[in-house]
Amino acid sequence: MKSLCALAITSLLLLSSCDIDSHQSTGPTVDLPVSIDGGTADRANVELDIRAGELKVSGGAKKLLEGNIDYNVSHWKPQITSSQNGVHATVTLRQPEGGSANWGNKVKNTWDLQLSNKTLIDLSVNTGVGEASLNLGDVLLRSLNVKIGVGEVKLDLSGKPQHDYEVNIHGGIGQATVHLPEGVGIYATAHGGIGDINVTGLQKEGDHWENDLYQKAKVNVRIEVEGGIGEIRLIG
Repeated sequence: MKSLCALAITSLLLLSSCDIDSHQSTGPTVDLPVSIDGGTADRANVELDIRAGELKVSGGAKKLLEGNIDYNVSHWKPQITSSQNGVHATVTLRQPEGGSANWGNKVKNTWDLQLSNKTLIDLSVNTGVGEASLNLGDVLLRSLNVKIGVGEVKLDLSGKPQHDYEVNIHGGIGQATVHLPEGVGIYATAHGGIGDINVTGLQKEGDHWENDLYQKAKVNVRIEVEGGIGEIRLIG
């Protein structure tokens, strides 16, 4: 299965890169700072949509969202929008559609972002071709939705959440590794797709997995995984 997944990933990466020279070319690397103030908002919807490249997200921002985006294909300058309605903020970072890149030509598109630890966040992450490292254990998550395209996603939820939240992961072609928080109740379902779903640290109960703290702890986290062609690992 792993060799099949590797072949599928390689094939799609090659297909995604085949038309760069006729559409887009690399240029000087642009360092784009990102700084979005949430104002008086105590809740935010944040959407990160990267079609190709490397995404890093962690907590610790002084504002709602901070960081840097480095890219050297001019068409890939991200579209950034934000708004606030009372105590509710909305932020979207989206890589424009159209154009592709030959990764052998030293294409760069790296998003290194930090979220506030003080604002309740509904986070949506959509990855295309590339890698994503999401260290969200310190972020006040209300919900998390991750769509995996082609590549690898590392999701670390290790931390001490103060309230319940839900995680939805839609697997693509590649691998996703999810480290779950300790000291909270965990309920996980995983189904669909072609590939392997490996679960450690949780007990199988009928059509789902859970730990000994589920429905006993003050905080419970529910995870739903829909697998694609690849491997998904849940580590409790």
